[in-house]
Amino acid sequence: MMTQHSETQSVTAQSEQQHPISMYLKVWLLLFVLSACSYMVDYFQFQGLLRWTLILTFMFLKAGLIIMVFMHLAWERMAVKLLLLVPPIAILIFIALMSKEADYVFINRILSFFNP
Repeated sequence: MMTQHSETQSVTAQSEQQHPISMYLKVWLLLFVLSACSYMVDYFQFQGLLRWTLILTFMFLKAGLIIMVFMHLAWERMAVKLLLLVPPIAILIFIALMSKEADYVFINRILSFFNP
């Protein structure tokens, strides 16, 4: 037999899980606009650093929207968010550190090759 308190919690939990369809449609429209903008980068033939900055910016914005809204990460606890976001950030930091070390080793090998 359910008590009044547990019934209220159950109804509250169910209402918190339902999101209006208009929110999903707005996010879908925003994703469409961001995709069109990333297509425009190629259409207007941007080159160099500007091109890659725009492409990566649009890519990260779209990925963030998908993760936060469609994968419901916006409504999760901070611990779950950290569990999903900290490892990729740590991997990127390690890749950057290894890249710098590889450049240092490569330069030292070239220098030692030409200066025996």
